[in-house]
Amino acid sequence: MNKIYTILLLIAVSTTMVTAQNSKTKKADQYYDRLQYTDAAEAYQKLLKKGEGSTYVFERLGNSYYFINDTKKAETFYKRVVKKKDVNPETVYNYAQSLKANGKFGDYNTYMKQFAEMKPSDSRSIEFMKNPDYLPEIIDENSQKYTATNLEALNSKYSDFGGVVVGKDFYFASARNTTGKKYGWNEEPFLDIYKASIVGGVEKNEVLLKGDVNTKYHESSVTITADGKRMYFDRNDYYNGKYKKNEEGINQINIYYAENVDGEWKDVHSVPFNTSEYSTSHPALSPDGNTLYFTSDRLGGKGMADIYKVAISKDGSFGTPENLGSNINTEGKEGFPFVDSNGTLYFCSDAHLGMGGLDIFAAEAKGNNFGEAKNLGIGANSSEDDFAYSYDPATQEGFVSSNRKGGKGSDDIYKIKKIESCEVTINALVINEYTKEPIPSARLELYDGMENKLNTETTGVDGKGTLMTACNQNHVVQAFMNGFESNAVKVSASKNEVKSITIELRPIESIIVDDKVILNPILFDLDKSNIKPQAAFELDKLVALMQKYPSMEINAESHTDNRGSDTYNMELSERRAQSTVQYIISKGIDKSRISGKGFGESKPAIDCGDKCTDEQYHKNRRSEFIIVKK
Repeated sequence: MNKIYTILLLIAVSTTMVTAQNSKTKKADQYYDRLQYTDAAEAYQKLLKKGEGSTYVFERLGNSYYFINDTKKAETFYKRVVKKKDVNPETVYNYAQSLKANGKFGDYNTYMKQFAEMKPSDSRSIEFMKNPDYLPEIIDENSQKYTATNLEALNSKYSDFGGVVVGKDFYFASARNTTGKKYGWNEEPFLDIYKASIVGGVEKNEVLLKGDVNTKYHESSVTITADGKRMYFDRNDYYNGKYKKNEEGINQINIYYAENVDGEWKDVHSVPFNTSEYSTSHPALSPDGNTLYFTSDRLGGKGMADIYKVAISKDGSFGTPENLGSNINTEGKEGFPFVDSNGTLYFCSDAHLGMGGLDIFAAEAKGNNFGEAKNLGIGANSSEDDFAYSYDPATQEGFVSSNRKGGKGSDDIYKIKKIESCEVTINALVINEYTKEPIPSARLELYDGMENKLNTETTGVDGKGTLMTACNQNHVVQAFMNGFESNAVKVSASKNEVKSITIELRPIESIIVDDKVILNPILFDLDKSNIKPQAAFELDKLVALMQKYPSMEINAESHTDNRGSDTYNMELSERRAQSTVQYIISKGIDKSRISGKGFGESKPAIDCGDKCTDEQYHKNRRSEFIIVKK
């Protein structure tokens, strides 16, 4: 989750002031306080296995997973905390955000209302209570204004974000430089700034930026003056060879600038409003170059991270930073400002009413400041984190960075393009696969190509339902009915027209074969153990079966491919098995009826040794479900 290390760092600082619960949590707390959330989560998990579970441990586990964007696991552990009498309101808020990111909008509303009761004067509470049912308006694809296309030629398996075009050059930040050490937060390499070429409208052929800008620490968030002579960027508080920390032992982010000297960026300087006591990051210039916008948690702000502006004089000196005020800033986190040629401000926020974690908002220029912030909706936003937005009103194109489903890495850069409104009508018929009879009251769910749920409909007595959606995009329609195995049909992109599809559902018993429940493969990404939406779709079939047969007990077996050591793979498969078990339990199945065990690489589905194809590796990363009791 590198892309918001400068935002999430702010909330992390506040949590480091909590003293360890007892000596048993000391090691895990040390990881947590150093912002090494992956290591912290593993350490707290070990405490659970030893029977050392407590509200403190569960809350810290929830925070650790929330900060690295594993909202599935964050939800699991926050769930154990939020009903306590002395629960921290921010924990309730984080739980609500996790629920929203996981598509559980009804539960999200419930806990946002609880948060609003706990902090009624908080701007996040006030905005939510004005319109608690706002989500359908934002996720209604009929109102979609933008498409998003992955920059596949540029993105890597690591975090890639940002996107600044200067002539035929494209500047961005990436964690792909594996020659240095890894960042403890998420175990990815530190960020560097890269420059790519734009060839035939395609961003590619990236190279590490030449000059003095990149160091062994984080650099990102580039903005360049119109004459191309000065670059502003942010970096860890590392200047003139000195790495500084604040009183809590946290190294902050600061803004620097460099000059273009014969094609290389040199002569790095620190802006005068930097300090080691708080973060100053995400620089962005106004179109005339006279104002610098940035993100900071400095004293006097409204929330965990606010957006500020500072005047730049003709002689290059800086004025006094000014907060952009309550139209833009909230008690939450705002960041990554960008101002287009019309003066419209774009920024990301986790507190204005959105679809997922961070959403993109726009606020038009109004006098010396900006008007109301408005969510840009689907395309620009997803159910995940969306940030680092830039836009050119002349071409009606821009860029957004996101960890949305379907990307190549932890964060990818997408090209944004404004679209004209047009609609497709999808007429869906749901029938019994064996009898061909229509199935009334079946639930239809519409998803876009990024696995964002867009709409829900119920079939009538004739088994038919109608869904309206935007044209020129691929979609998936899924059908669900109690007593039947769920199924999905892909709907290819088309212009204004009517499309008819038939979805056949099998009686749920058909997935029982001998002593196993046969599902489509529950696949995992390399080195990952979180439940992906495709896997959740399959696991919901198992949940439906166990709901129909309340005495059924299942053992989930998890397997890895053979990359990595035997010990690592055994531990990874165990995490995958437990992740699967936790998902089933989260759907209301009693924990006594579902167990899990990891087998590492010991039982491959395809025994291909060290010559496996990517597809064979993928199939070996699987889960199987054994019926222990019918």
